[in-house]
Amino acid sequence: MTAGAPLSGFKVLDLSSVLMGPYCTRLLADLGAEVIKLEDPAAGDGTRHLAEGRRPGMSGTFVQLHRGKQGIALDLKDPEGREACLRLAAGADVFVHSIRPGPLERLGLGYEAVAGRSPDIVYCNLLGFGRGGRYFNQPAYDDTVQALSGMAMLQTEYQGEPGYVPSAIADKVAGLSAALAIVAALLQRREDGRGQQIDVPMFETVASFLLLEHQSGTVFDPPLGPPRYERLLARDRRPFRTRDGLLAAMVYNDKHWSRFCVIAGKPSLRDDPRFVSFAARSRNAVAYYALLSALFAERSTADWEATLHAAEIPCARVNSLADLFDDPHLRDVGFFSEADAAGDGAVRLARPAVRLRGMAGLEDKPAAWRAPLLGEDSRAVLAAAGYSVAEIDALAARGVLRDDSPRAAPSSRHQQHPEGVPAHG
Repeated sequence: MTAGAPLSGFKVLDLSSVLMGPYCTRLLADLGAEVIKLEDPAAGDGTRHLAEGRRPGMSGTFVQLHRGKQGIALDLKDPEGREACLRLAAGADVFVHSIRPGPLERLGLGYEAVAGRSPDIVYCNLLGFGRGGRYFNQPAYDDTVQALSGMAMLQTEYQGEPGYVPSAIADKVAGLSAALAIVAALLQRREDGRGQQIDVPMFETVASFLLLEHQSGTVFDPPLGPPRYERLLARDRRPFRTRDGLLAAMVYNDKHWSRFCVIAGKPSLRDDPRFVSFAARSRNAVAYYALLSALFAERSTADWEATLHAAEIPCARVNSLADLFDDPHLRDVGFFSEADAAGDGAVRLARPAVRLRGMAGLEDKPAAWRAPLLGEDSRAVLAAAGYSVAEIDALAARGVLRDDSPRAAPSSRHQQHPEGVPAHG
């Protein structure tokens, strides 16, 4: 938490795991909220072991998702662990979880129980499926939601069979939506003083996300056409092969098309009835992309890039993920930050992409770039909630609380990089 940051002064208790919830609360932490991540003392969040790390349980994925958070490890199946959780919730503004509703109620941590301790709490349920539906109490993960929502079937247009987008997009869309809903609920609470329960169902969130452009003619009843946006589904909609490489280009609006025909040496194409307008090009997307593919293959990448930039037609190189670390624009804007994290050495993380007043000060705080060891802040978090040393010692002795060594202070060196097992996922 940093004074002056947009969410400075707000405390978030986070019982979520894997990607959806942790991404939501990392966004809140990036905005200055104090986030306390609560984990099981035995194994912790599964993402601790998802990828390489310098220390066991501190994978790069975990560090990226949980930077700037405090960590406490409590056994919520133990009555004293559950009571400690409720006491922490009583001092929080926001409660976030991704536990399925049935198990959550059996733990005694449903909305009524938490709101009984903190009536003005903003309580966020990260669900697989919305209430009232037959899937409601089923587990959900990114892959299954990609399948149910139609996203996997959309890939048939490109590869001939269903497939998953190689990113946890369902988790991240739902996590982003949850962060937005939480901020909106906090604003509403400022007006009326009342807390509330928020439901963010991953399936419905992703279905709405996809239908935004693909619902098309099915917006109307009876439908005027199938649910598909033809341009996005054209098989040739991909980076164009040039004479010596690849280039992404968007010859999109009518102005782009007119200019492109001239610089491609095909001015007569401007009047081709299949492509004469944006609507015509959308209707004839397959033929349009086939034509562009043939034209781009005639010249080099460098030639096209220079010509298209001069004509103000959007184009871009085709980067790999590894290329991002050397991208000149990302270097210009200071996208990456390096910090010394005690025990983990130098880490390189992406700064928050959004820019708001107060966030610069947040970024300069070393703690904002470090993730907690399992149970690292247990003692400090409970002490702040009013527990005595003797009470904390007793919980640790019984195994209800995991009490790892206090966090060593990381170095204050921060600079731009010189090269520029959950219920729901």
